[in-house]
Amino acid sequence: MKKLISGAALAVAMIFGTADASAQSYKTGAGVLVDFGDGSTLVGPHVKHFFQPNHAGEFSVLFGDGVTLAQANYQYQQPFAGANGLGWYVGLGPGILFGDGFTEFAPAAMLGLDFKIPNAPLNFSMDWRPRFIIGDNSDAEAGRFAAGFRFTF
Repeated sequence: MKKLISGAALAVAMIFGTADASAQSYKTGAGVLVDFGDGSTLVGPHVKHFFQPNHAGEFSVLFGDGVTLAQANYQYQQPFAGANGLGWYVGLGPGILFGDGFTEFAPAAMLGLDFKIPNAPLNFSMDWRPRFIIGDNSDAEAGRFAAGFRFTF
């Protein structure tokens, strides 16, 4: 009986101990996103905004080698317990590639890490971001990554 009560107390402590950790340490971040890997490197401004504690939207316009990519992504984010400011996220969203005489649909998925420096208004993210290009030049780019550098407020 003592083990059962101890086990139940531990379970309750774990549930309530992580409940406060679900809130992010920033609401909005704006900065630069670098999308690199297979193909050309794209760089441009982006914004990440939390609509709810674990649900964010990331919006960016990236430029590179005769191509512009506009994208809007949904991200679900969770902090790592005991790692102040460090969390993981998964997401997906549509993108549109504009180039010299072409426009293509470019949805992407993402899996990454997000780190908000405690007591500083700086945030960094790094993710794997496979992209699927649908159009005249249809392709799948599995070797894509992104690094984000943001000022938070």
